[in-house]
Amino acid sequence: MSRVTNVRAAAEVSLGRQRAPQHDAGPHMVPYLRAANVKDGALDLSDVKNMNFSPGEQQVFSLKPGDVLVSEGSGSLGSVGASAVWRGELDGVVCYQNTLLRMRPRSGVTDGRFLEWWARSAFGSGLFASIATGANIFHISADRVRALPMELPPLEEQRRIADFLDAETVRIDKFISALSKELDLFAERRRAGVVHLVAGGDEMPCRPSTLAWLRSVPETWSEVRLGLVAQMGSGHTPSRNRPEWWVDCTIPWVTTGEVSQLRDDRLEELIDTREKISDIGLKNSAAELHPKGTVFLCRTAASAGYSGVMGLDMATSQDIVTWTCGPRLDPYFLLWCLRAMRPDLLGRLAMGSTHKTIYVPDLQMLRIPLPSVDEQRKIVKSIRNQNRRLDALSDKVKRQRELLSERRQALITAAVTGEFDVSAASGRGVEE
Repeated sequence: MSRVTNVRAAAEVSLGRQRAPQHDAGPHMVPYLRAANVKDGALDLSDVKNMNFSPGEQQVFSLKPGDVLVSEGSGSLGSVGASAVWRGELDGVVCYQNTLLRMRPRSGVTDGRFLEWWARSAFGSGLFASIATGANIFHISADRVRALPMELPPLEEQRRIADFLDAETVRIDKFISALSKELDLFAERRRAGVVHLVAGGDEMPCRPSTLAWLRSVPETWSEVRLGLVAQMGSGHTPSRNRPEWWVDCTIPWVTTGEVSQLRDDRLEELIDTREKISDIGLKNSAAELHPKGTVFLCRTAASAGYSGVMGLDMATSQDIVTWTCGPRLDPYFLLWCLRAMRPDLLGRLAMGSTHKTIYVPDLQMLRIPLPSVDEQRKIVKSIRNQNRRLDALSDKVKRQRELLSERRQALITAAVTGEFDVSAASGRGVEE
């Protein structure tokens, strides 16, 4: 029989050591984990920092295999309380910061693997989020976690529950992984289809192309430098030191953050932005209002190489380049050319390891295939039809993946709260 208790009775819950400038150097530097290292069910150890912990502090804040680490604070309710288990992945002493809580199972009372699954349940079900407080940063606090109610079955039952969840979640994860691979294949097919169509397909005689991202183009097409058929422009970021420019702002202003909306390639047009600038700011700065139909491309940051078409008259930041198409070039054909060549742009032109930048002089030398305007519009229509079909298939697969994730979470919560007897549960039906 399970007994209703609280987390305090099942685990020792403690907050990590606060980071401070005086701890950045010293004779006892050791690795420590922080909230950035903890994902839901996994540790990310790609970026582990060091801090000075005295020998006495190491006794207090060191980790042992089986400790459950919980994110104590986050800017999002959806991520506060994410947990993972420390299994001694790094050699030597490893400590933890006060952005994490350490839940250490009490010997003879709680099985470590059961505590791990209980924490996963508390995160996925929203139990941790329900006790979070704060405005911009949400905190769950050690005291509030200690006071949370908890169903604690006998140790042998805890181990059966952990064994069951270990096995069943692996089964579900295999299906989720297979669906994720299927989505990756759809994305590859989508881009391959775009490249195939903007290159003219295989329906007419072709000649070798001089463009790095194309192998051939139809003999009836031209290859031109983009500057001959479209006027290139650049954006400008007005000064924030002129507060009067940022009052009564109504003009959409495209920044690198806005371009991230177009990352899934489903959105062709950007029709609104979070950032706005005032009419006065536009007139009194070097910023320019670009007309609807202008093609734009982000050349810096995480959105480097991403492109779209303005659905409204918009201004752009200095990290955005634009093209106003002439009569020989349909803006949406140019958009799909830019999206087809994006890997080439990033691989050949983007500079920098952590902060990718595509420089304007390189963009000025871009070349594109150029069929007639009527052919361009037919190609754009074919791309839209192809993408619509692939999007419909992708949506179905995403929904299947969501349902499996929901089933996984429901299974975890039902098992650790004693809603069913795991010794009699088969887990069958996952496939359906």
